[in-house]
Amino acid sequence: MKRQNAYRPYGGKRLHPLLRVLMALIGLGLICFAVLAAIVYAGERTQIHGTPEVMIILGCKVEPDGPSELLQDRLDTALDYLNALDSPIPVIVSGGQGRDEPESEAACMAGYLTQSGYSDTYIYLEDNSHNTAENLGYSLEYLERLGVDPAEGGVLIVSNGFHLTRARMLAERFGYGNVSTLAAPSSHLPSRISMFFREPLALVKSFLLDREIPQNHAATPMAEVSRIIDGG
Repeated sequence: MKRQNAYRPYGGKRLHPLLRVLMALIGLGLICFAVLAAIVYAGERTQIHGTPEVMIILGCKVEPDGPSELLQDRLDTALDYLNALDSPIPVIVSGGQGRDEPESEAACMAGYLTQSGYSDTYIYLEDNSHNTAENLGYSLEYLERLGVDPAEGGVLIVSNGFHLTRARMLAERFGYGNVSTLAAPSSHLPSRISMFFREPLALVKSFLLDREIPQNHAATPMAEVSRIIDGG
């Protein structure tokens, strides 16, 4: 009597082991990216503690005709806050000049603020930095000049919302002890999409590599600040 073979349903073509490993790695990468994106956007909010003594506006791209949309969002948000105060506070505008920028981001921001009615008496230019770590590291010198102890004094950091998780992390790492954040919108849709993919990766880069406070060896003398603001 013939032995009958048990029926086995067709399970489909088996994937090559290397392909299965590759798919697992891609899946793991997507999960990691999703977690990082959630961390980035969890920090996309205004959070003010007490009454900040100093404001720092982080720089962004300058176009030939003035601030980019993202930078203008930061400046308009800062002005809304400043104009609501009973008395003015010092504002550090932080950002150097890129190769494709007509002037430093700090000079552009200072000009925009003064043209909008904010007194240049309260504006301080940090115009040597080229990334977020340098923005916050180099601004420490200006806090010292203003007599503000970074560990104790209230500092309000202004940037687009997507940027604030990284900015807050670096500020606290560099010794800022009382950080508030002011979240600007991101009106430029292509930039907002680009930053959705870029910022989680930038957060990892800063977490791993931006461990030490950057040292500014080319600080602009305070005597030069008024000349730059006035365009002299």
